[in-house]
Amino acid sequence: MSAITGIYQFNKDPVRIQHGTILMSYLEKFPADSRQIWNDTKVFLGSHAQWVTPESVDETLPFYDYERQLAITADAIIDNRQELFDLLTIEEADRSALTDSQLILLSYQKWGEECLKHLVGDFAFMIWDQRQQRLFGARDFSGSRTLYFHKNQENFAFCTVIDPLLALPYIEKKLNEQWLAEYLAISGMVDGVDSSITPYQNIEQVPPSHSISIVNNKVTLKRYSYITQGKRLKLKSDGEYVEAFQSVFQEAVTSRLRTHRKVGSQLSGGLDSGAVVGFAAKNLQREKKLLHTFSYIPPDDFKDFTPTYLLADERPFIKSTVEYVGGISDHYHDFEGKDSLSEIDDFLEIMEMPYKFFENSFWLKGMFEKAHEEDIGILLNGDRGNFTISWGGAFDYYATLLKKLKWVRLFKELDQYRENAGVARLGSLPTIARIGFPMIDRAFPQGIPYSIPALINPEFATKMGVYAKFRECGIDQTGSYSNSDSFSQRKKHFEDVSQWNAGSTLAAKLSLRYSVWKRDPTNDIRLIRFCLSVPENQYVQNGVDRALIRRATENYLPDKVRLNQRVRGVQGADWVHRMIPKWNMFIDEVQQLSRDKRVLEYLDGGAIKSALQKVELGPRPECATDPDYKFLMRCLIVYRFLKQFK
Repeated sequence: MSAITGIYQFNKDPVRIQHGTILMSYLEKFPADSRQIWNDTKVFLGSHAQWVTPESVDETLPFYDYERQLAITADAIIDNRQELFDLLTIEEADRSALTDSQLILLSYQKWGEECLKHLVGDFAFMIWDQRQQRLFGARDFSGSRTLYFHKNQENFAFCTVIDPLLALPYIEKKLNEQWLAEYLAISGMVDGVDSSITPYQNIEQVPPSHSISIVNNKVTLKRYSYITQGKRLKLKSDGEYVEAFQSVFQEAVTSRLRTHRKVGSQLSGGLDSGAVVGFAAKNLQREKKLLHTFSYIPPDDFKDFTPTYLLADERPFIKSTVEYVGGISDHYHDFEGKDSLSEIDDFLEIMEMPYKFFENSFWLKGMFEKAHEEDIGILLNGDRGNFTISWGGAFDYYATLLKKLKWVRLFKELDQYRENAGVARLGSLPTIARIGFPMIDRAFPQGIPYSIPALINPEFATKMGVYAKFRECGIDQTGSYSNSDSFSQRKKHFEDVSQWNAGSTLAAKLSLRYSVWKRDPTNDIRLIRFCLSVPENQYVQNGVDRALIRRATENYLPDKVRLNQRVRGVQGADWVHRMIPKWNMFIDEVQQLSRDKRVLEYLDGGAIKSALQKVELGPRPECATDPDYKFLMRCLIVYRFLKQFK
């Protein structure tokens, strides 16, 4: 794992080494095992390396291959090493010492740009092809590692993070209003629809699933990966689907355990992280290694106000998993004294941009802090699981049965679902009908949909044409795809790279800050393609939702977790409770921003004043779900971010 950086000089002047030194010096705030540079007349490459895999220890990076006249700097872990060894006919004796960056370089030498179709893993890299006078790089399909760049008429500069680029004397720090408009107008977790832009006008980024090529002073971005639903998998029995899933999932998990340090995993009381832990721990037990799990819990004085089907403290389910699986050293953290307000400035420094997940910010960062203290090299998680391994909402599937008029099968399923989930059979039909036939909702709307108000000043939105752009992209104000059922939403999720950007940026930058690589087996591209090929009736059957993962984790997870359809965990419900001692500070700062004319050019002043009247009445823990409270916290984060441009 490395922060990478570099400069490519367009004109005949040699690259200025002092500018490369500036880039490298701004990376010194991050931990590193090695700091190295390489340069020739036109190119400077740098690496600020953190050794995570066994092969990366004492690695020379940037690496120059004299025979092939290729140089590489890379931030990468490649997961299909064995497959690449065979395809590249690497001698057995040379395989164990070959680094991932050298493997990328050999793949490029053999396949050129097509090498990206052969690489599986988390990566961002840049290659200088001396013979072709070409700089070529890429970011993996989901953008697990960040890669920013600046280009002008004289040169091209790139870096894993933004701040070093802004330190170059020829780059002006200027707000990108187009990015800000998209960010403010979307009430959901998505940053924006254009994944090539950043909050800074002179800084762009390589989007997920894209390569970048610089030849003859021309910069070209090209999408190389499209994840679409391919041919349906047709197996003979339910058992064969389970066996096939277990094989693919085990490969995804095992390939992410490669580190010379300890292995950790985030663990909640649910199926996704539980499945990752179950499969990982069994693998590590064979090597006589412990798996270290890290779980977030609310403070002792927090009283859970959430409905009975939600659980803020998931310890009963977490401990059940730990005891059943075995081979686990479990850690529980309530992060006493931490809260969303106190974390804003540090999180803005980490993210280099505003963020929307403030409810969970203190424990997301805290997990990495604790993992770093335990010398964890790999921190597993199951973030993509809802779209892959645990896909399968019952009501969405039942809506398809209703539309196909498969009444007998539908009512049989509903009877079984009633037993498993404890809900009334006929009471579910109106909800299922609304899912299956959206025109019912449009003709007879039911209640007020829950949503956080858009932050954007309506005049600023009109000026930037942001809602027209959303319509062109087929999304609504929440960032979801308009008039789409869950199956279409899932399909779009993997086709549209903007859906991944915020989460991937967070993981990459926390990993760099704490020298702990966050790795998600549920995001393995091989596993995604497999899950997309599985028929819907494998995901919901016999009144069981998320049925494939529930069947596949038999003997891996306790039934208390595996078969639970009645309660689910909820994180961040204690964010208001934690902020109570600092509530007056919060109110004072929101009042300041409500009077800041420059900020109100971007933020909706009317909505701020309306929400402020409610919030000034005081904090209560149950206000954590109030859209106005969340709205003002998001406004405050943007306010703090915008201050740096004054």
